[in-house]
Amino acid sequence: MTTLNAELRTFYEARQQQIPAEIREIMQRAGHELAGSGQADRALTVGARAPRFTLPSATGLTLSLDDLLTDGPVVLSFYRGAWCPYCNIALRSLQQHHEAITARGARLVAVSPQIPDESLTLTEKHHLAFDVLSDIGSDTAKQYGLAFDLPDDLAAVYDKLGFDLQRVNGGHPRTLPLPATYVIDRDGVIRWAFVNTDYTTRAEPADILDALAALN
Repeated sequence: MTTLNAELRTFYEARQQQIPAEIREIMQRAGHELAGSGQADRALTVGARAPRFTLPSATGLTLSLDDLLTDGPVVLSFYRGAWCPYCNIALRSLQQHHEAITARGARLVAVSPQIPDESLTLTEKHHLAFDVLSDIGSDTAKQYGLAFDLPDDLAAVYDKLGFDLQRVNGGHPRTLPLPATYVIDRDGVIRWAFVNTDYTTRAEPADILDALAALN
């Protein structure tokens, strides 16, 4: 069975052939700068108490971390947005493993800086059975140490590619979260963490399931 990151790597290699060299260079430089910034090291990790949040869902609900924890542990996954093909692949993979996650007593929730309408479109497109929340302004991502601002040249590339982050992120076009996934126990403590500055790499669902099994 192909792993999520093997699928992402295959997509990345094909995608590189389609991107003009000058844009590829800007993307790679921004990636190296972010990796060297120490941002991932500043993110919350195992043993930290998960910051509380209350956020709107794609379906019009308002959910808090406390609400989510009432029934058991929470798998909290931060992604960049529906415009990001790597996020789409990762979310589809989470959906494929959703039943296995819930069978372990956990609640899966995904968070991005997108407005709820964008999240709803994404939810319907991929038939997501888990909650997708909107962290407009990235205040929750900041609490987890994940939020960063795009450099000027990469922001211009994203504009040129038509991602329209000004609209989809509700007036906060420059701030995105690092891709990250946390397993949070019922006491609100982070028991497993995946954080990476490389948006082409994501938490493996098998590792998430192992982390949930370890809680028991």
